[in-house]
Amino acid sequence: MTIKQFEYKPLAHFSYAILSENKIALVDPERDPAQYYAFAEEHNAQIVAVFETHPHADFISSHLQIHKETGATIYASKLLGADYAHEHFDDGDLVEIGTIKFKAINTPGHSPDSITIVASTENETALFTGDTLFIGDVGRPDLREKAGKMKAKRIDLAKSMYKTMTSAYNEFTDDAVVYPAHGAGSLCGKNMSSDGSSTLGEQRATNWAFKEQSEETFVNHLLDSQPFIPHYFGYDVDINKTGALNLNSSLADIPLKLYETLLNGDALVIDTRLEEDFKNGHKRNSLNIMATKPEHKFETWLGAIVKPEEEFCLVSNSAAHAETLLDRVSKIGYEHQVKMVYTLGEQDWLKMKDLDLEDFKKNTKAYTIVDIRNQSETESGKFFDHAITIPLNELRDRYEEIPVDKPIVVHCAGGYRSAAGSSILAMHIDEVTVYDLGDAVKDFQ
Repeated sequence: MTIKQFEYKPLAHFSYAILSENKIALVDPERDPAQYYAFAEEHNAQIVAVFETHPHADFISSHLQIHKETGATIYASKLLGADYAHEHFDDGDLVEIGTIKFKAINTPGHSPDSITIVASTENETALFTGDTLFIGDVGRPDLREKAGKMKAKRIDLAKSMYKTMTSAYNEFTDDAVVYPAHGAGSLCGKNMSSDGSSTLGEQRATNWAFKEQSEETFVNHLLDSQPFIPHYFGYDVDINKTGALNLNSSLADIPLKLYETLLNGDALVIDTRLEEDFKNGHKRNSLNIMATKPEHKFETWLGAIVKPEEEFCLVSNSAAHAETLLDRVSKIGYEHQVKMVYTLGEQDWLKMKDLDLEDFKKNTKAYTIVDIRNQSETESGKFFDHAITIPLNELRDRYEEIPVDKPIVVHCAGGYRSAAGSSILAMHIDEVTVYDLGDAVKDFQ
């Protein structure tokens, strides 16, 4: 059994290709299927199956496009109620591909329709656990109260997760290998490892969810301090339940305009350039969500700040980067909301002033400080006692809570989010100057 793990780092997403006798099965593929096709061609093999462990909330899957382009059969739980052509794959169902036997086990907890894909040969067993079992943690149970065909309350799913963790994996030996759908950095859990795999034995020994404990203790721990839920999560569940449109056709008609010189526009503008470039000049109605580096969490914050169906334009740092930028937007299914992609030409653009850091250090109370870190971060302590705490994902809806009698300084934990947060406030607040503390926040930690 040959297993190839693919990682999309901005969303901390793992997908898989399993090869046997010139046949390939995929598990939880991401939006762009090109890398899976390249793997198939490299091995002169055919993609014959796509397994969906559940309808994902944090990314768009390419399962339907792969089915249409390769003829591969899609397998998913009957509990999902999928709108696309598929075969049910639940407890007791078995599919043989090459020398590998694929079995399904229902593992609810993250969602009511979650399954684990068990791939086995005579000598090895691999568990593709989706968002049920992560390395060091389990999936959050609070994403399906408002999304998907099967809505479920978080406490009920937490109890389902307890049952899953105390019974679903008992039949497997310690040498079974666990392959999750996410690692550290994903919002689908709270304390997962960055490791891409582990043995079941190691997880039984180290993962809190395998420890002997009461249902009440388990549920309380699981529900405590889960991360915020971005706007796009429910939207993506619904898209994945239906099946996304072909990626190339979805992006084909989005216009590109080079050397834009108009200061004003009707639509929201998402400026993806570096913070210093944005501060030096940007269009009106612009938010700065940086997307120039792979480590930038652009997809997450785009989907946390901008709501599904809300139209926006994009500013790219170059024509060459525009294609990459649209690919990143498509990872969360927001490409249909993009009206235009711009590069900027010469114009007397809007600017943001740089903070006088020495003055700020001497008298921080002369400023209104806005801490835009997540609730779990601010609960652990503030950097400034008098800071107002409003998480970045709530800032567009709550900016009116911020007093305007003093200059405003926005900070996060490292500088990336404060670029977005300060741009939101600068767009809405005219009475006083808004500053971004940026990475200088490290001087106060």
